[in-house]
Amino acid sequence: MPDRRSVLATGVFASAALCAPFGAALAQTRKDAVTLGMTLEPPGLDPTAGAASSIGEVVLYNVLEPLTKINADGSVSPLLAESWEVSPDLKTTTFRLRRGVKFQNGEPFNAAAVKFSFDRAGNDKSTNKDKRTFAALSTQVVDEHTVVVINQDIEPDLLFLLGQATAVIVEPKSAATNATQPVGTGPYQLGQWSRGASITLTAWPGYRAAANVKIRRATFRFIPDPAAQVAALLAGDVDVFPRVTPRSLAQFKSNARFQVVVSGSRAKTILAMNHARKPLQDVRVRRAIAAAIDRRAVIEGAGDGLGVPIGSHYVPGAFGYIDTTGINPYDPDKARRLLAEAGVKTPLALTMTLPPTPYARQGGEVIAAQLAQVGITARLQNVEWAQWLSGTYGSKNYDLTLISHVEPFDLGNFAKPDYYWGYQSPKFNALYDQIKNATRPADRARLLGDAQRLLAEDSVHAFLYQPQWVTVAQKNLRGLWKDMPVFVNDLAALSWA
Repeated sequence: MPDRRSVLATGVFASAALCAPFGAALAQTRKDAVTLGMTLEPPGLDPTAGAASSIGEVVLYNVLEPLTKINADGSVSPLLAESWEVSPDLKTTTFRLRRGVKFQNGEPFNAAAVKFSFDRAGNDKSTNKDKRTFAALSTQVVDEHTVVVINQDIEPDLLFLLGQATAVIVEPKSAATNATQPVGTGPYQLGQWSRGASITLTAWPGYRAAANVKIRRATFRFIPDPAAQVAALLAGDVDVFPRVTPRSLAQFKSNARFQVVVSGSRAKTILAMNHARKPLQDVRVRRAIAAAIDRRAVIEGAGDGLGVPIGSHYVPGAFGYIDTTGINPYDPDKARRLLAEAGVKTPLALTMTLPPTPYARQGGEVIAAQLAQVGITARLQNVEWAQWLSGTYGSKNYDLTLISHVEPFDLGNFAKPDYYWGYQSPKFNALYDQIKNATRPADRARLLGDAQRLLAEDSVHAFLYQPQWVTVAQKNLRGLWKDMPVFVNDLAALSWA
């Protein structure tokens, strides 16, 4: 594979050398094609089998579709389900399915496919990261176009959860090979995957609304390096870079060729701690780590100033949010006292595992310097994304790791006994059960506040900030999401002006 810098340099030269007729031809070809930049390459293309959010960034709503669709404002609208009815006890949802829909291999979309997908996602062998959600569901086929989903618990956010990538409806005969050759009901199908370089999706002629799809070809280019991301945009090698590393924003804001969209998110950037390892089992040590960290400095270093401090695993704007940043404020002196109280001899040596995302690599440097001020030596261990997924997330082989959790409703992860951070709290588990079964919004909001407060007091992690995502695009590209409640690139919504 050619060195990316050489490719970018060639792109810059070619752009400068364009003559007017060729430039006009290029502009015309872009009317139905788009190139998107991505920081991370997905490890596979089946979001029901892997935890990486980059999978959904490529396939969700494009190739694979769920029953519902999450919109940019966080609302939910019909997708493969035309409509639904929720029972008074909030535990039973009856879905009326869209008729005349086929999968890309010619098989029909029907209630049997929905039952297969949900049963598969929740069975014992499932590797779906939301397995627990689906294991609580009982799916019943009424007829070919009607399915009833019964939840063991009350889940007011079920319609939202069923619009996420983990809930896509898969075709039974092709489900086993979706990681390399996804087959869905969406407007696009896989064209080519050049490992390490790009993925191309092409418009599927059999899509039910094919005539409305303006972008006929979309290429995702994987560019992890922040400087290379900027260069690719300036050179015109990518048309849009959603969630780009927010460097050199000023030059894009002042350049008439580009539009810059700063989006809100439901993501939580945290310094996760492994509770299975000493001395992190001691709440005083965890509180000391949290007290050693200046959230504002981390936001500047990791997010170029774009972020809002958080004190728990919940963000401003979410239902039931309370401000917990005052529970573990920045206080280096307190951090030193807590370490002494815990009997920790300094310097305490810990390893901080950093995935390849720029916010992690940049933020890790800032946090390591802050920890050093209180007697904690954090050895930075840079890993690739596949290594993070297998070693950190899968095998739980880490002390500390800097990571953004992007799922909107993921407090339930703290009630999972086998989740990668090893938090065990009967008190939280009981509280989360109450949340799941609260029918009144006021009660649910109060309980959510209690849960946030408990996680902060337990200092489960050093909760850092709610990131704001930046998208830079050519000025005449339309249909970009203003906010990002989930990570998705809705290609069928895009068009060129």
